[in-house]
Amino acid sequence: MRIVIVGASRFGIATAEQLGEAGHEVVLVDADGEKLERLAETLDCGMLEGDGSLPSVQRDAYGDGADALLALTNVDDVNILAALVGRSVGFPRVVPQIVRRQLLAVCEELGLENLITPHATVARAIVRSLEEGRSSALDLRTHSGFDVLGYRVGAEQDGCTVGELKLPAGARAIAVTREEENILLTETTRLAEGDTLIAAVSPDAQEEMAARFPTERGR
Repeated sequence: MRIVIVGASRFGIATAEQLGEAGHEVVLVDADGEKLERLAETLDCGMLEGDGSLPSVQRDAYGDGADALLALTNVDDVNILAALVGRSVGFPRVVPQIVRRQLLAVCEELGLENLITPHATVARAIVRSLEEGRSSALDLRTHSGFDVLGYRVGAEQDGCTVGELKLPAGARAIAVTREEENILLTETTRLAEGDTLIAAVSPDAQEEMAARFPTERGR
């Protein structure tokens, strides 16, 4: 397959590496030309400097044909726009990365059915792993009736340990996503502003959790 990736984010770079190792042709698009030059030393794929949300740039990347466009920048809005433009350019499949849960309904309204929701995927994998192995150590139930949600850690929680958060009875912290790193939590794990705290939360506790954290992220 020939895949165009918009965004030389960590996720975009890792995806390009994996696709390349699997034998697919990859074109990586990013507005930062210097970054692409550095990546060209270690990453074996096509590089295209430009705003990946612009039709002209996407047409250059599309060339004589491509199988899919992945929008993997760190900005949800840019990813949605790039996906819509990609659809108009003619990509058979467009797949944006969406982190903010609030935008999932917007994507549905726009007909963007194929989405990458990294924090949701990580959360489900963590819960599945814990349930199959060490669930009793964390006193986790089957999660029937629970939602696995991600919450953005704000300035007021910066430097706090998980134990100091004193989450409501219906919420259980599971892990934290920090950039590309996923960390299973203990009571003494310290959080940093900008982290995404992944937790299993009952419906009764969701309002309180939303009030404590500035931005709720997708499941």
